[in-house]
Amino acid sequence: MTVTGAGRAAEPAAPGGLPFHLIQLAGRRGWWRQLLGIVLIIAWLAVFAAVLVAIPFVIWYAVHGEDVTASINALADSSNPTPASLLYVDLVLASLIPVAILLSWVLHQIPPRWLLSVAGRIRWRLLFACLGMAFLALVATLIVGALLPGPNDGTTGHAELTRTAVAYLVIILVLTPFQASGEEFMFRGYLTQCLGALSRQAWLPVLLTGLVFGLFHGLGQSLPVFISRFAFGLVAGYLAIRSGGLEAGIAMHTLNNWLSLGLAAIYDQMGASLNPTGGSWWSLPVTLTQSLVYLWLVLLVCRRMGVPRTTDAHVLEAPRSRV
Repeated sequence: MTVTGAGRAAEPAAPGGLPFHLIQLAGRRGWWRQLLGIVLIIAWLAVFAAVLVAIPFVIWYAVHGEDVTASINALADSSNPTPASLLYVDLVLASLIPVAILLSWVLHQIPPRWLLSVAGRIRWRLLFACLGMAFLALVATLIVGALLPGPNDGTTGHAELTRTAVAYLVIILVLTPFQASGEEFMFRGYLTQCLGALSRQAWLPVLLTGLVFGLFHGLGQSLPVFISRFAFGLVAGYLAIRSGGLEAGIAMHTLNNWLSLGLAAIYDQMGASLNPTGGSWWSLPVTLTQSLVYLWLVLLVCRRMGVPRTTDAHVLEAPRSRV
């Protein structure tokens, strides 16, 4: 034992060299903590967040004399979205950030910064580099899409900048980084670290978080759409472990949603964008090109920048004793 401050005993620093998916091994012991955390964060997204985030909307509708029941039902109807329903969905997903932080802090007694990266912070230089690579991957996607038959861009119709489109665009611009980060905090952050601590393997959290990520984006989605999202989850999960943090997933996720939702707003296709149930098999090579090109580019960036995969020695301190 070592002593810190005013005679308070503290446990030794956790061993250095922990990869991102094993960081929870430096926290409180007990496999039940990981299982409970997995259940709680999934329950939050599937049940509790939808109810609690709706409370401000209920108050707003009641104050303005609107039919509260009908308005709340409209919020949950993603097949006929409105700017209010997009705002609601984004806030539900953004709420995953504080929930993941709270679970990491309280249940595992791991400082929340270790959900971000093995450096204990957002590595901004890497994040902006990944944004650039995500843009290049989108260019590759456009090239492949132009060479393949069938409608691949999903932008049929007439582009018009209506008041509704502007409202959508403001919400997309402001909240998409938080919505995308919320999903990354849950899948590539908290769940990856829980599954890594349980299995001591890298492949299992990548596979399972990718699968759950794909399923959570709609049980009614077509097989090509599911495969595309599953592939995105696999790439983002692998890059989280390979780069030692969430920057690659946040960058790709944010740019994807900015582009897809922005085009959907302008072309009045928000419902189809949020519920892509009829994806063509011709769209699969396009989306897989994006994921694989992005994977290759980010691996090159990580190698060029010398991005560490593990924590430094003696930076990840174990929880202090209360004695």
